[in-house]
Amino acid sequence: MSIKRALVSVSDKTGIVDFCRGLSQLGVEIISTGGTKNLLSKEGIPVIGISDVTGFPEVLDGRVKTLHPAVHSGLLAIRDSAEHQAQMKELGLDYIDLVVVNLYPFQETIAKPDVTYEDAIENIDIGGPTMLRSAAKNHAFVSVVVDSGDYSKVLDEIAAEGDTTLDTRKQLAAKVFRHTAAYDALISDYLSNVNGDALPERFTVTYEKIQDLRYGENPHQKAAFYRKPLAAADTLTSAEQLHGKELSYNNINDANAALQIVKEFEEPAVVVVKHMNPCGVGIGTSISEAFRKAHEADPVSIFGGIVAANRIIDEATALQLKEIFLEIILAPGFTDEALALLTQKKNIRLLKINGLELGANRKSQLVVTSIDGGMIVQESDVHSLQESDLKVVTDRAPSEEELKQLLFAWKVVKHVKSNAIVLAKDNMTIGVGAGQMNRVGSAKIAIEQAGEKVEGSVLSSDAFFPMGDTVEAAAKAGVTAIIQPGGSVKDEESIQMANKYGVAMVFTSIRHFKH
Repeated sequence: MSIKRALVSVSDKTGIVDFCRGLSQLGVEIISTGGTKNLLSKEGIPVIGISDVTGFPEVLDGRVKTLHPAVHSGLLAIRDSAEHQAQMKELGLDYIDLVVVNLYPFQETIAKPDVTYEDAIENIDIGGPTMLRSAAKNHAFVSVVVDSGDYSKVLDEIAAEGDTTLDTRKQLAAKVFRHTAAYDALISDYLSNVNGDALPERFTVTYEKIQDLRYGENPHQKAAFYRKPLAAADTLTSAEQLHGKELSYNNINDANAALQIVKEFEEPAVVVVKHMNPCGVGIGTSISEAFRKAHEADPVSIFGGIVAANRIIDEATALQLKEIFLEIILAPGFTDEALALLTQKKNIRLLKINGLELGANRKSQLVVTSIDGGMIVQESDVHSLQESDLKVVTDRAPSEEELKQLLFAWKVVKHVKSNAIVLAKDNMTIGVGAGQMNRVGSAKIAIEQAGEKVEGSVLSSDAFFPMGDTVEAAAKAGVTAIIQPGGSVKDEESIQMANKYGVAMVFTSIRHFKH
C-alpha cells in the first residue's frame, strides 16, 4: 500500500504548511476544509475542498462538513476485504489513507476567565473526533496524526517507503485515543462543574505529562510527573524552575507538602519539610525572621530539607539559606541579590510559584488518591478556623498570646500525618509528633523534641483525645494551653485533667486527619 490521499483539517496550524507541502511534493492528494483549505491554497499547495469529495456543501456555519459516508467510508473501509472493495467501487468512493486533524480549542476556551457557557459549548468539536476515531480504529490501513510533533516522522516514512509502518500507525492510533479521551474528559468535567456534580457516577480525569522522572520513590520504580489541565498558577505543576537539578519523585511530593502548608499563612511564613511532614514552621514580620524561626525550630532535621516561603526571598534570607544544605527552595520570587547568592550552589533547586492564594482565600480542589484497583476522591482540606469558632471548655481561658499561638499551631497540625501533635511558642513550631499509632506517643515525641522550650508552649492535636493521658503528659512537661477538636466520649476526663494542672483548653469541633 501507499499513501495517496490525505484529509487535513486543523485548528492549531503550527507546522501544517510545511507538512502539507512535503506531502504534495511526494504526490499525495490533499483534501481540506474551511480555514485550513484557505491557508493551504494561499500558500500555493494544491488542495481539494471537502464539498468536492462529499458532493454536499458545508452547512450550519461549518458544523456539518465531514460527517458524510464519502469521508467515513474512505476511512473505515478494510482494504483487503473483497466485499468492502466492491462496495467502494459500486458507490464511486475513494479511500483516504492519512488523516491530519486537531480539535477545536476547548481547553483554551474554558481557560478564559470571562468565557460564557455558550462559547464553551460552541467549542466542542464533533467532526474532528469522529474522523480521528474512524482513522485510528482502522489503523491497519490508515495513518492518523493528531500531534504536530509527529509530522516529520510521518513525512520521513512516506518519503522512504511510500507509507508509514504498522508500528508507527499503532503508536499514532494510541495517541489519538488518548487525545480524544482527554478531550472528552475536559468536556465532561466542565459540564459536571457547571451542573454542580462534584462527585458524579463516573469520574474521569486527564493529565498532561510534564516530564519523565529518573525513578520513583526508589530507583527500581519508574515514574513521571503530570499536570492537570487548567491547574491553578500557585501549584507545583505550574512552578518555574530557575536553577538546579531536575526534580525527583520524592522532591515533588515534599515540595507539594511544603507549599500547601505555607499557603495557610497570610503573614510572612517559612516552612521546612522532610518526608512529607513539617519539621519547622515560623512566621515573622519579615521572611528573614520567619526563616530564622523555622530553622531554629529543628536545626537538625532541616538538613536536606525542602523550604517554602510565601514572600519573595531577599538577600538577608538568602544569606541564611546559603549556609545550609537544602534540596529545594520554593517562593513567589527571588531578588537579584538572592539569586546571585543561591545559584552559587550548583544542585539546589529554586522554584518560583506565581499567584499564591493565602489563608482564607484558598479554594478547595478535588484530591485523587490511588488505591489498588481504584481510587478515592475528596475535597482538599482548606478549612480556615476563626477565633469565633473556638469553645473554651476549661476553667481558665487562654490568654491573648496563648490564643495567637494556638491558632498558629492549628494551621500546622492539619498538615502533619496522623496521629499528629504540634507544640508551638513564639510564632514557631518547637516540637512535632507525627504518624504514631497512639496520640500520647506523638505527644511524647513532640515534647522530647522541644526540650527546654516546652515550658510555656501550646499544643495542637489534629483529633480528639480518647482519654486524659495526652493532656497530663503535656501539662507535666510545661504546656499551658491546648487546642483540639473535642467530641470524644471521654472529653470530660481531658477537661478535668486540664483543670487539674491549670491548662487552658479550647475545642474546634472540627478535626484534621491526614493519612
